[in-house]
Amino acid sequence: MILGPKKLLQLVKEKKLVEGLARRELTSPEGAGFDLRLGEVYEISGRAFLGVTHRETAKIKLKVKSEKLKVNKIIIKPGEFYLVTTIEKFNLPLNITVNIKPRTTTFRSGLFLRTGNVAPGYQGKLTFALKNEGPIPVTLEMGCRIAHAQFYQVDGGGTQYKGQWQGGRITTKNRERQI
Repeated sequence: MILGPKKLLQLVKEKKLVEGLARRELTSPEGAGFDLRLGEVYEISGRAFLGVTHRETAKIKLKVKSEKLKVNKIIIKPGEFYLVTTIEKFNLPLNITVNIKPRTTTFRSGLFLRTGNVAPGYQGKLTFALKNEGPIPVTLEMGCRIAHAQFYQVDGGGTQYKGQWQGGRITTKNRERQI
């Protein structure tokens, strides 16, 4: 069952389900969830390894971040790929999971947002992949809405997220054993 805005706003107030929501989301959310905003943009470099028991993800370098008193922008040229984070931080209980969808204006502009499911018990910012697969450069203001989060009740409860990305970590420092 998808949780609607009335229930979500109650959970935000009582349980801090999502922290850092925009005023728009707190007063008049659209649809059946919350829009999420672009917080940080990272370039990746180096190498990556995904093994059966170990992994190592790319090195990252902060390119631009959202700042409250300053309007920062980034131009994403065709073919460019970045890791991006949300401004919002999640505090999911064990009976809620979140499915993330790109806002249609992202792909209407040629940008493709790669997202995933957010497991019960996860806490922290979210990280996505963003690539310009279109033929034109796209300018993004930091803090713009890029994704929509839909919250689902897990019937019978979920199990605690145990992954190494807990807390909003973006990459590994070295090769590490998977949990």
